[in-house]
Amino acid sequence: MDFDEVLREVGSFGLYQKVIICTVLLPAALPCAFHAYSQLFIAATPQHFCRVPELEPWTQDYVQLVKNLSIPRNRNGAYAECSMYARNYSDIVRYLEYRPPPSLIRQQADDLLKLQPDTAQVVPCQHGWHYDKSIYSSTVVQEWNLVCDRSFLVTLALVVFGIGGLLGNYVFGYLVDLWGRRPSFYAYLLLEITACAASAFAWNYYTWLGMRFVVGLTVPAILASPYVLAIELVGPDKRVFCTIVSNIAYSLGLVVLAGVVYVVRDWRELSLAVSMPLLMLFSCFFVLPESPRWLMAMGKTRKATKILKVMARLNGVRVNRDFMERLQRKLFSSKAAEAESTSNTHYGILDLFRGPNMRRKTLIITLIWFANTSVYVGLSYYAPALGGDEIWNFFLAGAVELPTYLLLWPGLSYFGRRWILFISMLVGGVACVATFVYPDITLLLYCVGKMGISSSFVVLPLLASELYPTVVRGLGMSFSSVVAMVGPIVIPMINHMGQHGFSIHGKDDLSAHGRDDSIRVVLPLIVMGGLLILGGFASLLLPETRNRNLPQTLEEGEAVPLSFLLCCCVESERKPNNIRMNPQKRTIPVVGTPVFHRVDTPVSGRVACKVVCSICKKEMRTL
Repeated sequence: MDFDEVLREVGSFGLYQKVIICTVLLPAALPCAFHAYSQLFIAATPQHFCRVPELEPWTQDYVQLVKNLSIPRNRNGAYAECSMYARNYSDIVRYLEYRPPPSLIRQQADDLLKLQPDTAQVVPCQHGWHYDKSIYSSTVVQEWNLVCDRSFLVTLALVVFGIGGLLGNYVFGYLVDLWGRRPSFYAYLLLEITACAASAFAWNYYTWLGMRFVVGLTVPAILASPYVLAIELVGPDKRVFCTIVSNIAYSLGLVVLAGVVYVVRDWRELSLAVSMPLLMLFSCFFVLPESPRWLMAMGKTRKATKILKVMARLNGVRVNRDFMERLQRKLFSSKAAEAESTSNTHYGILDLFRGPNMRRKTLIITLIWFANTSVYVGLSYYAPALGGDEIWNFFLAGAVELPTYLLLWPGLSYFGRRWILFISMLVGGVACVATFVYPDITLLLYCVGKMGISSSFVVLPLLASELYPTVVRGLGMSFSSVVAMVGPIVIPMINHMGQHGFSIHGKDDLSAHGRDDSIRVVLPLIVMGGLLILGGFASLLLPETRNRNLPQTLEEGEAVPLSFLLCCCVESERKPNNIRMNPQKRTIPVVGTPVFHRVDTPVSGRVACKVVCSICKKEMRTL
């Protein structure tokens, strides 16, 4: 007996599940959204220019004059951020000391520059930088001068954060099954809050980097734990609802993060602001239940019964002695059936690749998962690079996700999984690539791309869970998600090349043309768009799973065919008994084309259909 049968007895989606999901599990999505992307603002790079000690007294009030005297411009007219003129600033200072302020403002250094040679040498910054503090009062970049030839350290922090997520995703799969859903969630939450708060007191870059690695370890677990627990508390017909609502909560977390950043502009205060309030989630420790499914799988039937009893009462099910006895029988029946099915067989990663059909599906799902994870994280990281108000851009990136979830809710039930996944990835990919052709509407195309990837990011886990057989479902999804975590490690490097190019001195390229700069800026969007389009077309190879029974064993998973692959990958559909092929309409197949012969054999008044491939002569299973 399936555990879902037990849930139907106590209420598969009653008041109990609604209260737990809305009051505990949805707020639990905030830590992941906060800590995954707050680093974009903690380590934001403001505008800057070289510091000249001799001109320091005039920098605050006459910054335009100082820039004209000391900073070269590129062909676009923008001031260089990593280079300065090598001039005799002592002579300039003696002249400035005897000029009244109105004259200095009016002069704008024109007369002074005439006193200097026309061919002043351009050199890298010698004495540090001045930073624009109109947006951020303080960031990690300002505090430790992570600009120009050290700008790669900002990208390195994102890469290290991604490596932490990769390792954390791998370890989490074991701990969540070893400790349980609730203890593992709160253990990771405590570690995440502690590490993020401790990073606010870091005294150098490498200490801060170590703390960000620890935070990265916890992010996958914080994201997955509430979702897994919600899925295990409801019946199969409400899992799409939980998936949609979980993603809505995550997107709201991004929007709330933009609001927090708008209020708190100092990086140390921001680190505390996105971590310490999350301690309130521990107030729900005694309210949040353990998963009854996990308790049953671990043989803790008595604890599972207590939780189900509370669930039944809150859901309006009358609890009496007969009900409890019937519930106990079903629980032990479910436990015995599960033990019988798993006692003699242990599955590993290699089982995902043993059969050709399962191997192809595993590789395709992993490729699509890699594309989705890379592009979603990449677009979120790329928001501040779009120009304009960085906080507003990030707010839009989170807000545009919300309408897609409202459209997905009925779409997944009526149109299925595969075509929605394909259309979402194709629309998102085309929008990203189109930024090369229409650079003037980059922000609009970026929002369309973010909507597409957000939609596909919801559909993919649902489709994958319905394609992997039950005996390897958790293993298959963990494998695909772990491989996909390579994306957040690689994508910051691509974004870095788009924003800074290949120069060792940062952004400065005084001979660059405007068109080359625009191409370089949209390069990451082109790469991410191409990856999305590739994954979108790969999704057409997967079968549709809407209204289909979930495969339970590896044999059943192997028998579910792919869509557009030839030779033993396509099954004919079952025909009604009264339909026969018209001999007059038969066509002669082209040589080398697989033909699937149907052999009808009456069995108990029904028709058994055998599918045989004309190329490899392999007989498919009887339908």
